[in-house]
Amino acid sequence: MTRIGPRTRAGRRRRTLVAVTPFLAAALALTGCEVPGGEGSPGGGSASGGASPGASAASGAVNPLDNPDGTEPGLAPLTSEADRAEARALIDGLGTRSARAGSGADGYARDAFGYAWKDTVDGVPLGRNGCDTRNDMLARDGRDLRHRSGSDCVVESMTLHDPYTGTEIDWRKAKAAEVQIDHVVPLSYGWRMGASRWTDERRQQLANDPLNLLPSEGSANAAKGDSGPADWLPPDRGIRCAYVVRFAQVAEKYRLPVTDADQRAMRGECAA
Repeated sequence: MTRIGPRTRAGRRRRTLVAVTPFLAAALALTGCEVPGGEGSPGGGSASGGASPGASAASGAVNPLDNPDGTEPGLAPLTSEADRAEARALIDGLGTRSARAGSGADGYARDAFGYAWKDTVDGVPLGRNGCDTRNDMLARDGRDLRHRSGSDCVVESMTLHDPYTGTEIDWRKAKAAEVQIDHVVPLSYGWRMGASRWTDERRQQLANDPLNLLPSEGSANAAKGDSGPADWLPPDRGIRCAYVVRFAQVAEKYRLPVTDADQRAMRGECAA
């Protein structure tokens, strides 16, 4: 089987923090971000405004540099210059393609990445654990979890600190679309950057890898669609460097290039 792993960064000590742990379906189906029964919407555009930069850290979220496999919750801001320097080095090491070379869906279909939230994917954390990927991500990032009676997998309610808006969401499964699972590197973005030539197994890994998945507020996920960092960033400005680090981590792990414009935007968010 194909196993893909991030490059090791010498001297980096992984710190684990303990977590205090209806959109148009036709439009949403074209991207790599999840909604119940489909994917996130295209479009987006740069967001503005922002919540407190410390909000994610206060929720128990983990610095992405200390979470290279994506098994810890959320995104904590990068606040030290050492972390931001490491972030810039990671971003500078990515391969790039011109926007023209990476444009167009070119036959993209969500089914090329397997059915949504497939548990039987090898080579990714939490694969084949008996729970589907969506519920794994809700359980990873949610607090005060309540499961369906008789199930250890199906999350019926929880509290989520949304990494994109900095807000707290009291979520119930009856209103499932209020929390969606974002593919940080959208599947259609991956497709046009090279995943169209991958094996089915590798595409399924990208679609179900915890490193590439973040539960988020539904309208923020819909606004992002299949955009890269040059066209969409989280409304919470304090988390933007951490977000582009996670985008870069996924791109590095799967050897995906990013557009020149996306790389410039990523550098800017983690500037000194």
